[in-house]
Amino acid sequence: MLRWFKALLPQEERFFDLFAQHSQAIVSGAEALQGVLRGGDEVPSYCQQVSQFEQQADEVTRQVLTAVRRTFITPFDRGDIKDLITSMDDAIDQMHQTAKAVTLFEVRQFEPTMREIGAILVECAKLVVRALPLLQAIGDNVTTLAAITEELTKLEGRVDDLHDIGLKELYLKHRNANTMDYIVGAKIYEHLEKVADRFDDVANEINSIMIEQV
Repeated sequence: MLRWFKALLPQEERFFDLFAQHSQAIVSGAEALQGVLRGGDEVPSYCQQVSQFEQQADEVTRQVLTAVRRTFITPFDRGDIKDLITSMDDAIDQMHQTAKAVTLFEVRQFEPTMREIGAILVECAKLVVRALPLLQAIGDNVTTLAAITEELTKLEGRVDDLHDIGLKELYLKHRNANTMDYIVGAKIYEHLEKVADRFDDVANEINSIMIEQV
């Protein structure tokens, strides 16, 4: 009865505008991170871009959390809204952590496997952009949303595999050379893997919302 009653009341659609803004910041951040991983003299500039997009996303997150407190009728459960935007924000926060590590260690060259992971992270970000508008009509979009979240999980698994492959290659490359190069490279791989993990968290939050709403 409560769900039926809520369906008759006007909802605050601003949430979806904010979700869209945040997801676009995630895509821009992932593309900037991909620019970082191409290496060269532009690395510091791309790191700065990642930081800027992370700040934009933080501001949108703040607006969403404020709207959750002030809005009478939300599109779905308030806790789910908080968890969704937090998982999204964690993804771009982790991109920022990656860029900070690159800046700290003054890295200018990156392994091919790192660049491959960067491309996958852009794919993940674009899948999130596709998924969020579909939450406005979950019942009509269950199949598509399920396919998107499944693909996000598969991509996260692919990054896990590349992480392991990359570490092995890094070890073989540096075992008789500079230990610090291995340590720095391993740290960057760790951060990149965590970005993929956070995208998997977003997929899990979307699945949770679907389960509750359908």
